[in-house]
Amino acid sequence: MTKLNHLRVLLTIAMCSALAATSPASPEAPDVQTLATRVDKHYNALRTLQAEFTETFRGNGMERTESGTLWIKRPGRMRWEYRQPRAKLFITDGKTAWFYAPGDRQARTTPARKLDDLRSPLAYLLGRTKLERVLEGLSLADGSLAQTPGNSVLRGVPRGLAGHLASVLMEVTPEGRIDRIVAEAEDGAVTEYRFQHFQEDSAISDAQFRFTPPTGVEVLEGGLDQ
Repeated sequence: MTKLNHLRVLLTIAMCSALAATSPASPEAPDVQTLATRVDKHYNALRTLQAEFTETFRGNGMERTESGTLWIKRPGRMRWEYRQPRAKLFITDGKTAWFYAPGDRQARTTPARKLDDLRSPLAYLLGRTKLERVLEGLSLADGSLAQTPGNSVLRGVPRGLAGHLASVLMEVTPEGRIDRIVAEAEDGAVTEYRFQHFQEDSAISDAQFRFTPPTGVEVLEGGLDQ
């Protein structure tokens, strides 16, 4: 190697070393309290939320994927409108919850306070609450579980659903938005929700959260299992 080439190598090594020394360090992963606070701050500032969702169920030897649109409005109002592969509606005005599939002869209803559906905790995100009050045993899960680089994953069990669910994972963006929820039941079945195309604080009519059973449809009171 000539002296000139040797000098170039030394300069290259020196420059790389200098860049490494002056480059900003990779941000540390947030702790559970910091991440939960970001989620609280993000959602407690909102009045409405709209997003497209995909729901995938795996369990009992089967797999089912459905999709549609979710609307949430403070306080406690929620509408899950399924479009594929079959139209269905899960809706609550904060007091009464309904489940109905167009064309069915029956609609099911229950007081919102008695909901044991794993979708129900989402409504509380727009209710001036804290994530630590919604999820018991809140902790940081393994970062490798995140589907999107840079996101973090929280683990806990929704209050009121202990005994039904073994755990819930929430994938959270650095800004505190929830992009994905994975719920594992006690029997090992897993339901996953993915959210995209968010619209925050857009105008959503209260009528979106009202339901009147069609004429001739029988109303059954009780659980809303699909």
